[in-house]
Amino acid sequence: MLSKEIIFAYTEILKEELIPAMGCTEPIAIAYASSIVSHALNGYPTKLRVGLSGNIIKNVKSVIVPSTDGMHGINSAICAGIIAMAPEKKLQVLCAITDKNRHLIKEYQNTVDMEIYELKSDYTFEILIEGWLNNKNVVTRVAKRHTNVVSVLLDNKNITSHYHVKSDDVEKAETDRTLLNVKDICEFADTVDLAELTPILQNQICMNMAIATEGIKNEWGASIGKTIYENSCKDLKSKARSYASAGSDARMNGCEMPVMIISGSGNQGICASVPVYIYGEALGKSREEIYRALIISDLITIHQKTGIGCLSAYCGAISAGCGCGCGICYLYGGRYREIAHTLVNSVAILSGTICDGAKSSCAAKISMAVEAGIMGYEMFKSGHQFYSGEGIVTKGVENTISNVGRLAKVGMLNTDKEIINIMLGK
Repeated sequence: MLSKEIIFAYTEILKEELIPAMGCTEPIAIAYASSIVSHALNGYPTKLRVGLSGNIIKNVKSVIVPSTDGMHGINSAICAGIIAMAPEKKLQVLCAITDKNRHLIKEYQNTVDMEIYELKSDYTFEILIEGWLNNKNVVTRVAKRHTNVVSVLLDNKNITSHYHVKSDDVEKAETDRTLLNVKDICEFADTVDLAELTPILQNQICMNMAIATEGIKNEWGASIGKTIYENSCKDLKSKARSYASAGSDARMNGCEMPVMIISGSGNQGICASVPVYIYGEALGKSREEIYRALIISDLITIHQKTGIGCLSAYCGAISAGCGCGCGICYLYGGRYREIAHTLVNSVAILSGTICDGAKSSCAAKISMAVEAGIMGYEMFKSGHQFYSGEGIVTKGVENTISNVGRLAKVGMLNTDKEIINIMLGK
């Protein structure tokens, strides 16, 4: 039986992770930090100096920023946030952009004195924005996580508390993710009282299915999801892959619909939830059964990402695809043993897929991630599995998850640097 402490911790982790965001979360984090600057200055700065860690640059360089009429990249994210001037909306900051002020983004970008440079940071995630207006100066720093505002200085006076920040170390402020393990996740999903989590899980389904449906219906970017859907035999697996990919198609290409994120990523949020819901509906499962399967997928995704970190050279969609495979396994009646084998099988298939920034091809990686997650379950159902000693697979699901974290955080560190150099033309 799980302790009250574990039940509380796992519930809090889901509440902390499952939050809405409009647009790719890295450009939105830049927009959020920029919005703090204009808000603190009570106007649009005439000069900006913006430092970004390499992984932020990588993830913002190619993606379209919502509410900008198709503008993309770092400059657009900064200027959109400045014009929005609504830091209270956090990762939905660009909802403050209306038809009346949308045109100001490009006008501002054409006139502001802006310098952008790469931070030599100890963190893979760091944003440092300095702005000047008249005789006033503001410096804002966000580090480690998308909304973790470390400091806001107005003319060297600390006004960080105005932005509801209690700690400069997000790890102390958030629930300890290292408490997660597959066995306890399975028991938690089976037994937790859903009353507190139902509204969050319902929003996850509604938001993420809505943007997935939008991606199927209309042309967005490379239209990976729509392509899969129109060229498949409409079987259940193809539908799950196509809808998950379609959500990413829309999101990476400027769709203004919100997404319920996980591990700081809307793509991961879509990948972890949409296939589970599609399978649950097709199998005639109740809402409660679908919610419990979603808990499996969400927490197993978070568990894998804990060892990997927020941003790296390792494609986070792979973790979410493996998570959704475990959620689908749960819907078919699988519990700890079956889920553990599903996870080990699926991480062995695609681990090491690179993240080369947010863009249209993310949708294709999501398709493959969902395929791997489902294949991991189908393998075990058919009596097949990968064994300890085969590549990074080792004895025990927790040890294999640890190996994936080591691969991503340590083994792919130089890969990450080289990807950033390639993208910057160095």
